[in-house]
Amino acid sequence: MSAPHRHRQAAVAAPRRERLGLDADRVLTMYRQIMLARLLDERMSVLNRQGRAPFMISGQGQEGTQVAAAAALRPGRDWLCPYYRDLAFCLAMGMTPLEVMLGVFSRAADPTSGGRQMPAHYGLRRLRIVSGSSVVATQVVHAAGIAYASRVRGEDDVTVVCAGDGSTSEGDFHEGLNFAGIHRLAVICLVQDNEYAISVPHRLQMTVDSVADRAASYGWAGATVDGTDVLGVYEVMVEAVRRARSGGGPTLIDAKVTRFSSHSSDDDQRRYRPATELSDLPRHDPLLRLRSELLEERTLTEARDRELRRDCEREVEEAVREAEASPSPDPADIGRHVLAEED
Repeated sequence: MSAPHRHRQAAVAAPRRERLGLDADRVLTMYRQIMLARLLDERMSVLNRQGRAPFMISGQGQEGTQVAAAAALRPGRDWLCPYYRDLAFCLAMGMTPLEVMLGVFSRAADPTSGGRQMPAHYGLRRLRIVSGSSVVATQVVHAAGIAYASRVRGEDDVTVVCAGDGSTSEGDFHEGLNFAGIHRLAVICLVQDNEYAISVPHRLQMTVDSVADRAASYGWAGATVDGTDVLGVYEVMVEAVRRARSGGGPTLIDAKVTRFSSHSSDDDQRRYRPATELSDLPRHDPLLRLRSELLEERTLTEARDRELRRDCEREVEEAVREAEASPSPDPADIGRHVLAEED
């Protein structure tokens, strides 16, 4: 084999992450973040079934999209308006498992609301993560307002708002997109399209195959991506962030993901999802897909994988122990931030 031919072979075989400007440590960090979110999510589900946590909403199956999106942002500088499945996104932006668990147990030290908000309404001031409402899609309007404020202040911050495909049927979604499009704001709307609005399938919500098909109606750029492909989502997000930060306007991304669990701990998806669909869920796992890719390119070894898992398991268990032992809110403060307070 000639030397030039060997060079061409090496170029073709180069890991995809290198073509995206990601070194091995960066991708391993993303892999660990997905694993940590998965293990924390699974632990929350167990706590709920044990009666130790009253409610939970799972993000299993959607973690790859969230971690990839976070990797394209500047944590603490750019803004995130998450939705209730964005556990992995918040962790990747810098929220700790302990801060998450304090909310799960409704403890006084919960940084989102001091134990006053139901779990999965993620928010953290220091990281510019803005807590949302139980009314879906309101965060899209909030994101447009935040991005407009950044424009007024002359800042180059990017605001990312996440939503499920069911949220796109709400008026707030369309109003937020329309405002951001008119003003060409630095907003990215990441729709994690898991094909179900609680129990209503995609085909009964909209006639378009991809939510991104609606982007042009509001003057947005649009992109559809396989949400189980972590590096593919990262590539799309990097371009959307570049466009937003340079004044090129907003982007609507439809990430095709699969929801592994029921809508919430109070739901039973076996009542409306076909058994064949449920049995096929592992085939759409972003964690397993990225693991396979990293093993194949030898960025990850089996031994390193086991080490990462043990490390994540310890972190989750420590967060559970510390959060559960943390004091509950003082009942005397129940009206704080709700009712007017006398001086």
